[in-house]
Amino acid sequence: MVQQAVVETTSEPSLVRPRLGFLGVGWIGRHRMQAILGTGMVDVAAIADPSPETAAEAGRLAPDAKRVATLDDILDIGVDGVVIATPSAMHADQSIRALERGVAVFCQKPLGRTAAEVQAVVDTARRSDRLLGVDLSYRFTEGMRRIREVIDTGELGHIYAVDLVFHNAYGPDKPWFYDPVQSGGGCVMDLGVHLVDLALWTLNSPGVAGVTGKLFAGGAPLQDPASQVEDYAVATVTLDTGAVVQLACSWRLQAGCDAMISATLYGTQGGVSLRNVNGSFYDFTAERYRGTSRETLTTPPDEWGGRAAADWASRLAAGERFDPAAEQLVEVARVLDSIYGR
Repeated sequence: MVQQAVVETTSEPSLVRPRLGFLGVGWIGRHRMQAILGTGMVDVAAIADPSPETAAEAGRLAPDAKRVATLDDILDIGVDGVVIATPSAMHADQSIRALERGVAVFCQKPLGRTAAEVQAVVDTARRSDRLLGVDLSYRFTEGMRRIREVIDTGELGHIYAVDLVFHNAYGPDKPWFYDPVQSGGGCVMDLGVHLVDLALWTLNSPGVAGVTGKLFAGGAPLQDPASQVEDYAVATVTLDTGAVVQLACSWRLQAGCDAMISATLYGTQGGVSLRNVNGSFYDFTAERYRGTSRETLTTPPDEWGGRAAADWASRLAAGERFDPAAEQLVEVARVLDSIYGR
């Protein structure tokens, strides 16, 4: 049985259960609501979504929640936290508006389309001293947790190479994903953000020395990033430690399966790898390598999808406020900016 990670805090526990508002309750928003409710530590006070049918479906999970129309309506009700699952162009502005009202935020990735947007959100969270979380959910797979533990022991020696892959045989089904103004970018913004975050998080936030990238659309180099988004990308990130991170991500790749997802780290004394199983988006196995031998660290099943949201809700209920670790969100966004040549 997989154990939920225990979050330690030195903050005083809350005397009152936090009241949450949910802005955007499509599939992801509802799934995160279910995970948060599963903590038993919070109450859902308000739900807002442009689709009455979608809002009604979410309302079945939280029948006492008030259905409202906008973020301002949620904030006016009086909530302690808001969970944002709206199109990417709205994330930074909505997060800032909530934080400025003294409301904690859990937002879908990306937190912003550029490093400047992300920095503005983090700065606002710091000023308001409110907990900020982003749904970088692959950190919460049991496999990546075990991999980070192994690396932290130092037993793998110097980590000098990291290979990261996230290929989809499908693309997003919402038109806004293909508008660079609304999305901020294509597969790098959608999938590459997870890969960059995993590299920096797993290696405990090393500095970034350099970034190069190449973007493709329809099998050819991306010509006009103002009107097109990339559907295939490769990038190399050099770290201050001397390690090199190579990543590739795509939409609609002729992959022969639904998805190809992996994170492999090589050290002078061994290696570790997370890989999806049989093309699954959800099932992963983690292994440790020693020369020609391998050891299994984790296998499916692992219900990891909602853990980032549940972790944020648990920390909010425990009374946590701004976490300086949020600065890593800015570093990830800077790497993405560099891949895009911004």
